[in-house]
Amino acid sequence: MYTQKMHPAATFPEVSVTLSTGETVSLTNKEEGCDWKMVVVFRGKHCPICTKYLNKLEDFTGRLREVNIDVVAVSGDSKAQLDEHLDELSINFPIACGLSQSDMKKLGLYISEPRSEKETDHNFAEPALFVLNSDNEIHIAEIANAPFVRPDLEQLVSGLEFIRNPDNNYPIRGTLKS
Repeated sequence: MYTQKMHPAATFPEVSVTLSTGETVSLTNKEEGCDWKMVVVFRGKHCPICTKYLNKLEDFTGRLREVNIDVVAVSGDSKAQLDEHLDELSINFPIACGLSQSDMKKLGLYISEPRSEKETDHNFAEPALFVLNSDNEIHIAEIANAPFVRPDLEQLVSGLEFIRNPDNNYPIRGTLKS
Protein backbone atom coordinates (compact mmCIF):
# COMPACT_ATOMS: atom_id res chain seq x y z
CA MET A 1 0.00 0.00 0.00
CA TYR A 2 1.25 3.46 -0.81
CA THR A 3 0.51 6.48 1.34
CA GLN A 4 0.06 10.17 0.74
CA LYS A 5 2.67 11.97 2.85
CA MET A 6 1.93 15.19 4.68
CA HIS A 7 4.28 18.02 3.86
CA PRO A 8 6.11 20.51 6.07
CA ALA A 9 4.03 23.65 6.74
CA ALA A 10 0.79 21.74 6.02
CA THR A 11 -1.90 22.03 8.67
CA PHE A 12 -2.09 18.90 10.78
CA PRO A 13 -5.50 17.26 10.25
CA GLU A 14 -8.15 16.93 12.92
CA VAL A 15 -7.75 13.51 14.55
CA SER A 16 -9.52 12.50 17.77
CA VAL A 17 -8.20 9.75 20.03
CA THR A 18 -8.90 8.36 23.50
CA LEU A 19 -6.47 9.16 26.30
CA SER A 20 -5.56 6.56 28.91
CA THR A 21 -7.95 8.46 31.21
CA GLY A 22 -10.83 7.67 28.83
CA GLU A 23 -11.16 11.29 27.67
CA THR A 24 -11.50 11.89 23.91
CA VAL A 25 -9.22 14.66 22.63
CA SER A 26 -7.83 16.08 19.41
CA LEU A 27 -4.16 15.36 18.79
CA THR A 28 -3.67 19.11 18.29
CA ASN A 29 -4.97 20.04 21.77
CA LYS A 30 -2.20 21.72 23.72
CA GLU A 31 -1.76 21.77 27.49
CA GLU A 32 -2.00 25.16 29.14
CA GLY A 33 1.19 27.15 28.72
CA CYS A 34 2.26 25.28 25.58
CA ASP A 35 1.84 26.66 22.10
CA TRP A 36 3.55 23.79 20.22
CA LYS A 37 2.78 20.05 20.23
CA MET A 38 4.83 16.90 19.66
CA VAL A 39 2.75 13.96 18.45
CA VAL A 40 4.54 10.62 18.77
CA VAL A 41 2.93 7.72 16.91
CA PHE A 42 3.98 4.32 18.21
CA ARG A 43 3.21 0.83 16.95
CA GLY A 44 1.48 -0.40 20.10
CA LYS A 45 1.81 -2.53 23.19
CA HIS A 46 3.31 -5.39 21.17
CA CYS A 47 6.45 -3.40 20.31
CA PRO A 48 9.26 -3.47 22.92
CA ILE A 49 11.18 -0.82 20.97
CA CYS A 50 8.19 1.52 21.32
CA THR A 51 8.03 0.89 25.06
CA LYS A 52 11.72 1.71 25.44
CA TYR A 53 11.39 4.88 23.28
CA LEU A 54 8.35 6.16 25.19
CA ASN A 55 10.10 5.59 28.53
CA LYS A 56 13.17 7.44 27.26
CA LEU A 57 10.99 10.29 25.95
CA GLU A 58 9.80 10.88 29.53
CA ASP A 59 13.36 12.02 30.36
CA PHE A 60 13.00 14.89 27.86
CA THR A 61 9.52 16.18 28.67
CA GLY A 62 10.84 18.75 31.16
CA ARG A 63 13.09 20.32 28.55
CA LEU A 64 10.27 20.27 26.00
CA ARG A 65 7.95 21.96 28.50
CA GLU A 66 10.59 24.66 29.08
CA VAL A 67 10.27 25.62 25.40
CA ASN A 68 6.46 25.34 25.55
CA ILE A 69 6.12 22.06 23.66
CA ASP A 70 3.42 19.65 24.84
CA VAL A 71 3.75 15.89 24.14
CA VAL A 72 1.24 13.15 23.35
CA ALA A 73 1.84 9.57 22.21
CA VAL A 74 -0.76 7.58 20.27
CA SER A 75 -1.28 4.16 18.73
CA GLY A 76 -4.04 2.15 17.11
CA ASP A 77 -4.29 -0.11 20.14
CA SER A 78 -7.58 -0.65 21.94
CA LYS A 79 -8.19 0.87 25.38
CA ALA A 80 -7.64 -2.58 26.95
CA GLN A 81 -4.27 -2.94 25.18
CA LEU A 82 -3.25 0.56 26.27
CA ASP A 83 -4.24 -0.17 29.86
CA GLU A 84 -2.02 -3.30 29.81
CA HIS A 85 0.81 -1.31 28.21
CA LEU A 86 0.72 1.27 31.01
CA ASP A 87 2.17 -1.39 33.34
CA GLU A 88 5.36 -1.34 31.24
CA LEU A 89 5.58 2.46 30.93
CA SER A 90 7.06 5.01 33.32
CA ILE A 91 5.64 8.15 31.73
CA ASN A 92 3.69 11.19 32.85
CA PHE A 93 2.83 12.67 29.46
CA PRO A 94 -0.55 11.86 27.88
CA ILE A 95 -0.83 8.63 25.95
CA ALA A 96 -3.73 7.68 23.73
CA CYS A 97 -5.24 4.79 21.82
CA GLY A 98 -7.80 4.36 19.09
CA LEU A 99 -5.93 5.80 16.12
CA SER A 100 -8.09 4.44 13.29
CA GLN A 101 -6.73 3.09 10.04
CA SER A 102 -8.42 5.94 8.16
CA ASP A 103 -6.67 8.44 10.46
CA MET A 104 -3.38 6.62 9.91
CA LYS A 105 -3.88 7.14 6.18
CA LYS A 106 -4.87 10.78 6.73
CA LEU A 107 -1.58 11.30 8.57
CA GLY A 108 0.40 9.61 5.80
CA LEU A 109 1.65 6.83 8.08
CA TYR A 110 2.96 3.49 6.95
CA ILE A 111 0.57 0.76 8.07
CA SER A 112 1.51 -2.86 8.74
CA GLU A 113 -0.40 -6.08 9.23
CA PRO A 114 0.49 -8.16 12.27
CA ARG A 115 2.93 -10.99 11.59
CA SER A 116 0.83 -13.29 13.77
CA GLU A 117 -1.98 -13.23 16.31
CA LYS A 118 0.70 -13.21 19.01
CA GLU A 119 1.92 -9.80 17.80
CA THR A 120 -1.43 -7.99 17.89
CA ASP A 121 -4.99 -8.30 16.63
CA HIS A 122 -5.15 -5.28 14.29
CA ASN A 123 -3.28 -3.41 11.58
CA PHE A 124 -1.02 -0.79 13.13
CA ALA A 125 0.89 2.36 12.25
CA GLU A 126 4.65 2.28 12.04
CA PRO A 127 6.47 4.97 14.09
CA ALA A 128 6.13 8.64 13.27
CA LEU A 129 6.78 11.92 15.01
CA PHE A 130 5.29 15.32 14.22
CA VAL A 131 6.11 18.66 15.81
CA LEU A 132 3.33 21.18 15.31
CA ASN A 133 3.81 24.92 15.68
CA SER A 134 1.34 27.36 17.22
CA ASP A 135 -0.71 27.36 13.98
CA ASN A 136 -0.82 23.51 13.99
CA GLU A 137 1.44 23.49 10.95
CA ILE A 138 3.92 20.64 10.64
CA HIS A 139 7.27 22.10 11.61
CA ILE A 140 9.03 18.71 11.80
CA ALA A 141 7.93 15.32 10.49
CA GLU A 142 9.58 11.91 10.75
CA ILE A 143 7.66 9.00 9.25
CA ALA A 144 9.23 5.53 9.37
CA ASN A 145 8.23 2.18 7.88
CA ALA A 146 9.97 0.05 10.51
CA PRO A 147 10.37 0.16 14.30
CA PHE A 148 14.14 0.63 14.12
CA VAL A 149 14.05 4.18 12.71
CA ARG A 150 13.28 6.95 15.22
CA PRO A 151 14.73 10.37 15.93
CA ASP A 152 17.50 10.52 18.51
CA LEU A 153 15.76 12.30 21.38
CA GLU A 154 18.76 14.32 22.59
CA GLN A 155 19.43 15.63 19.09
CA LEU A 156 15.73 16.31 18.47
CA VAL A 157 15.15 18.18 21.72
CA SER A 158 18.38 20.18 21.31
CA GLY A 159 17.21 21.12 17.82
CA LEU A 160 13.79 22.14 19.11
CA GLU A 161 15.44 24.32 21.79
CA PHE A 162 17.37 26.01 18.97
CA ILE A 163 14.25 26.42 16.81
CA ARG A 164 12.18 27.83 19.68
CA ASN A 165 14.82 30.46 20.51
CA PRO A 166 13.40 33.63 18.89
CA ASP A 167 16.94 34.92 18.21
CA ASN A 168 17.43 32.10 15.68
CA ASN A 169 14.32 32.82 13.57
CA TYR A 170 14.43 29.24 12.29
CA PRO A 171 11.86 28.56 9.55
CA ILE A 172 10.03 25.38 8.60
CA ARG A 173 12.49 23.43 6.42
CA GLY A 174 11.75 21.33 3.32
CA THR A 175 9.09 23.58 1.83
CA LEU A 176 10.69 24.30 -1.57
CA LYS A 177 8.27 23.33 -4.32
CA SER A 178 9.86 22.06 -7.52
